[in-house]
Amino acid sequence: MIQHVLAENGDTAKLLADDPVWLILIKVVAIFAFLVVMTLFMINWERKVVARMQHRPGPNRVGPNGWLQSLADGLKLAFKEDIRPVLADKWVFFLAPVISCIPAFLAFSVIPLAGEVNLFGQQTALQLVDLPVGVLVVLACSSIGVYGIVLSGWASGSPYPLLGALRSAAQVISYEIAMGLSIVAVIMFTGSMSTGDIVGAQASTVLGFAPGWFGLLLFPSFAIYVVSMVGETNRAPFDLPEAESELVGGFHTEYSSLKFALFFLAEYVNMVTVSALATTLFLGGYHAPWSGEFMNTGWWGLLWFIIKTLGFLFIFIWLRGTLPRMRYDQFMRLGWKVLVPTSLVWIMAVAVIRTGAIQQLSTAQRLIALGVIVGLVLLVSFLLPDKKVQDTKGVPLAGSGFPVPPLDLVVPKAAPKRKVKVATLPKETAAVTTGKEAE
Repeated sequence: MIQHVLAENGDTAKLLADDPVWLILIKVVAIFAFLVVMTLFMINWERKVVARMQHRPGPNRVGPNGWLQSLADGLKLAFKEDIRPVLADKWVFFLAPVISCIPAFLAFSVIPLAGEVNLFGQQTALQLVDLPVGVLVVLACSSIGVYGIVLSGWASGSPYPLLGALRSAAQVISYEIAMGLSIVAVIMFTGSMSTGDIVGAQASTVLGFAPGWFGLLLFPSFAIYVVSMVGETNRAPFDLPEAESELVGGFHTEYSSLKFALFFLAEYVNMVTVSALATTLFLGGYHAPWSGEFMNTGWWGLLWFIIKTLGFLFIFIWLRGTLPRMRYDQFMRLGWKVLVPTSLVWIMAVAVIRTGAIQQLSTAQRLIALGVIVGLVLLVSFLLPDKKVQDTKGVPLAGSGFPVPPLDLVVPKAAPKRKVKVATLPKETAAVTTGKEAE
């Protein structure tokens, strides 16, 4: 089945190779417009959903029901005063937001939005390019994007942006590893790093009725990827590089006007990109939840792709509206002590299953059973409370956080008052001094 899908996807690659230049330019402009519109939509949608969660009205003034508020905010940013600190490095300060923004758009070029369609009389696929290493392109672009954050913190000439940049570098390195390891199982099961091949491998069904999505077959990888993509994009509860409580605004504290808007744009485009990659890798891409020809060919694929991507984007909003920000040590412990070891164990388990070491069940049944077990272990590890270290030398605290005196407190006795000796003058000297005072 997978070999047949790979052959079909090879035809898709040839189909894309035959695209004329004007059609490629149309796709480039369409992808750029799609990401910009999704950014404007996401900003307003996030504000409305969080307002709904917090029983507030949200944006409702600009445009129909407030849906043009994001456009108004973008125009306002464009006309704001552009300020550059005196101690900032001029060219690096200017290039940092550009470096953050360009890889965010570039990563979307390998995402398949739909299958074969007729576009202006030309048979093509709704994908800009299908590379044999498409997954690595997305990971590389997400890694390059952090350079913009690091350089912006360094070039600002201020300690708070620099601390935010250092946090971001450590965060991306930690969660990039977990994200890469979560994709390894998908690559092992598919036998290809092409995004088109991965989508095609999920077109069948498992157990006779369920869709053959890797989100079901490789559930631990799916769970680890979802957690990692939130940490990778610096979103709540992992928005530590721009924690307003201790870093003012993080790496973009000194930025204003269009430069700040570029950082904002890069963040939301990265959210759309990682959500689209999650749809491609784990939810069957542009395929419908059922097999067959009904609503599963042509432009219908674009509809299914957008619906699944919006589902992941809603998870970003949901987490922001419900979870508090984690401490930095908790955040790093989650990445290095939970996600990375779990990914390594799961990869070994998938390798054993793929070699056919367990012959009683089919491959899909083995993966589902093992995925449920690993998922339960991962869930228990999240729910277990941290071990509290008893500090015997610490000061006991009340419920309000203020220190309380111990029950066996004994007030020490007051020290006896010391008598200060006053210097006395000799009698002759005292008489002479008194006589002079009298005169």
